[in-house]
Amino acid sequence: MDTKQYIQIFDELDDNDQSNSATKNGRKQKYPLRNPKKESESDHQFKSQQDDSASTYKFTYKAARFEEWWLLDSIGPFYEHKLINDVLRRLKGGKEASVYLCRASPENEASLLAAKVYRPRSLRNLKNDQVYRTGRTDLGKDGKRLVKEADINAIIKRTAYGEEVRHTSWIAYEFSTLEMLHAAGADVPKPVSMEKNAILMEYIGDAGNAAPTLNTVTLERDEARELFDRVIRNLDLLLTLERIHGDLSAYNILYWDGDITLIDFPQVTFTEANPSSWVIFLRDVTRVCQYFRSQGVKCDARKLAADLWTSHGHQVVKEVHPLYLDAEKKEDRRLWEKQK
Repeated sequence: MDTKQYIQIFDELDDNDQSNSATKNGRKQKYPLRNPKKESESDHQFKSQQDDSASTYKFTYKAARFEEWWLLDSIGPFYEHKLINDVLRRLKGGKEASVYLCRASPENEASLLAAKVYRPRSLRNLKNDQVYRTGRTDLGKDGKRLVKEADINAIIKRTAYGEEVRHTSWIAYEFSTLEMLHAAGADVPKPVSMEKNAILMEYIGDAGNAAPTLNTVTLERDEARELFDRVIRNLDLLLTLERIHGDLSAYNILYWDGDITLIDFPQVTFTEANPSSWVIFLRDVTRVCQYFRSQGVKCDARKLAADLWTSHGHQVVKEVHPLYLDAEKKEDRRLWEKQK
């Protein structure tokens, strides 16, 4: 299957997300489909030819045919290994990955789990991903360092196979980081299992609702201060483990029952091995402070970042280079305006 077909397929998923999204009070918001088109004969044939026999189980979630095929291929092994026995619904659709609510098999402690399923490698929106990869050793699907010369050469030559290996390494870094942080007592979902294109982890929420991201929540002043301190504790713990989140903001911190949970770690960066580590860390702290200042917490992002950074024996550089800012994110645009 080619990239064009994948793009149209997942655009349809995005359109479905928009037309069926709900506000916090449960009322539906309707949006017109983007670029609605009549399905071509070639696309119809492509969808009809997908093999749903990759796994024999059927799940509750009513996925479109192409999405069902992608789910079976990506998380079928979780079912085969008796980690889950059903997919209940899709919790979140994104440009890099979608998250699904799964019913855990009776053998598991938890009754519900979350499966993060990455989009096909060719569609992932990883701008400047080399910024994060610098200083990282590529990992295999077992989470261990790649040692096969053929795999390493394929990555260097940027062959189709090499790009798939890099894709797997990106996912392996998220899973291994979750394992490390959870063992250290950080506020992250407990990782359960990893496959070549998906991660199974602890679900934050209840049967009716998934935990919202912090950016959608308005906090009381006292609670805001307490949660801010909690986030800083996690940042400090990351530095102790010589890691930086790399894309931290209120958009990837979950809020549930008065607690916070940090998510999305594929771009995790090493403090010593990456020459851009300080500016990446400063950007993380700045984004966090921007949200908590809006909730009434007084904080100086640069001073806080510098104090944390130097307390772990690192040196500070002058400012965040625009190379590491994303023009599509308003927090980064504000930071750039402040630096100008």
